[in-house]
Amino acid sequence: MKVELDGTEVHAATGGVELTGTEPTVLLIHGAGMDATVWQLQTRYLAHHGYRPLAVDLPGHGLTPGPALATIEELADWTATFIEAVADRLDEATPIHVVGHSMGTFIALELAARRGELVRSLVLLGTADAMPVHPELLSAAESDLPAAAALMTSWSHDRPAHVGLNPTPGLWMLGGARALVEGSEPGALAADFGACAAYEGATTAAAKVTCPVSVAVGLGDKMTPPRAAAKLIAELTEPDVVELAGTGHMMMVENPRTIRALLINALA
Repeated sequence: MKVELDGTEVHAATGGVELTGTEPTVLLIHGAGMDATVWQLQTRYLAHHGYRPLAVDLPGHGLTPGPALATIEELADWTATFIEAVADRLDEATPIHVVGHSMGTFIALELAARRGELVRSLVLLGTADAMPVHPELLSAAESDLPAAAALMTSWSHDRPAHVGLNPTPGLWMLGGARALVEGSEPGALAADFGACAAYEGATTAAAKVTCPVSVAVGLGDKMTPPRAAAKLIAELTEPDVVELAGTGHMMMVENPRTIRALLINALA
């Protein structure tokens, strides 16, 4: 699906179906260096279970032209504008459900804090109160994308993914993630990492959120380990928190069935 936004065509994946009807809309926001394809095991499922999914490509990612935006605050404001454009396109009143992964959780939180009237519920996958970036990884993102992809892929998958236990037979999780990051727009990953590292408003935003919130943490997550989410979770009002064993940071790819069930439960 293409949505015209300030003269730019923004791409969003819909699970392979045309978004008709009056089902609730679910916006899915990817993480750093990623794009809408990371949600492919969720969008089609949602589309056939009573929802209208929109996995958006953020500016400078996937099929949406750049440049990539430099701060979480800018990304949150851009997302608010996108939601309003989608509401006009689909003839649907806001608020809508918002799901974020990693950097996308910061965008979702800041969006809900700034424009709460647009957000019906939040689902946060792989979040933390802060997301500092290892100097080696940041340097690679700026000057050696293949090296950055290798580091990021290794750290963001738990051990089962490293030994080939892909829930989709015949595919290679680590290889797919590396190819995705290596194919990202020049400078996009570095911009994303810079935005994540500089953002200090996660707990403040969490305290302002008034809609229902669900949080999933991977017990094998090295990028945003469970302890890193504790302060943020403490600021949320009665969040539903799910811990996932044998799962790392790329939980929607590593553990798609559980994430699909979690989404359906949270959205209901």
